[in-house]
Amino acid sequence: MFIDRAGLPFIAGALALALLALWFGGRWWALPLVVLAACFVFFFRDPNRTIPAAPGLVGSPGDGRVMIAGDAPGPGAPAGEWRQISLFLSPMDVHVNRTPVEGRVTHIEYHPGEWLPAYRIEAGHLNEWSETWVVRGSRTIVCRQIVGMQDRRVVNRLSVGDEVARGQRYGVMKFGSRIDLYVPPDFIITVKPGDKVVAGESVLA
Repeated sequence: MFIDRAGLPFIAGALALALLALWFGGRWWALPLVVLAACFVFFFRDPNRTIPAAPGLVGSPGDGRVMIAGDAPGPGAPAGEWRQISLFLSPMDVHVNRTPVEGRVTHIEYHPGEWLPAYRIEAGHLNEWSETWVVRGSRTIVCRQIVGMQDRRVVNRLSVGDEVARGQRYGVMKFGSRIDLYVPPDFIITVKPGDKVVAGESVLA
């Protein structure tokens, strides 16, 4: 079990405040801040995952529950023909994101936006998001990290030109969020709305 480095400032800040509270006010003042630090550790946890080795799979980029799995992309989808899979991540889910396929990163786009609840359909294009395009062979897969009203920051550590492996850690979203995945129209989606999926291990298409 690891802790994503994006969480270290939150954990360190809460512990520093806990020490100050302990020094000036006593343990009962420090206890809530220690609990807060523990909550940050839980949120930014980064467990190891077993990545399926079979070729041609599209893995889940995040933990969460499937919201959309179908042919008609929602508003704000990338130009072109796609099938869309959307995942909602609650604050209890692991928020470290993993690449859905192996290939080369050809495009990254960042969009500052609103703070709508991540489960609302329009949040997929109106909220803050970071979109990554990965080319595998001649096919392109688009993964969009979207943050919701509780969180206002998305972290994407990839760069254009990077070669990635399926299931590779590449970013994190802070405090409840969503991922929209766009695959070519001839891909076979293997999940349905309501399914619970796990980053790296679950197969989406």
